[in-house]
Amino acid sequence: MTTNVLTPATPLTAADRCDRCGAQAYLRVVLASGGELLFCAHHGRKFEPELKKIAAEIQDESGRLTATPTAASDER
Repeated sequence: MTTNVLTPATPLTAADRCDRCGAQAYLRVVLASGGELLFCAHHGRKFEPELKKIAAEIQDESGRLTATPTAASDER
């Protein structure tokens, strides 16, 4: 019996780019077969049904696109 242990994913940064178009990545897909893919929110939504079939884990940070600024950044 084999147990797969996934390490906690690190947050995506502006340096992480979509493997499809090169835009900023907001989704990390850890593949069940090993490796990972990065997608922008657009391509993440477009390929979601297929990705769910082959993914061990999907880290979706696309909510950051609609998040409101914190109070600290509003006080400038």
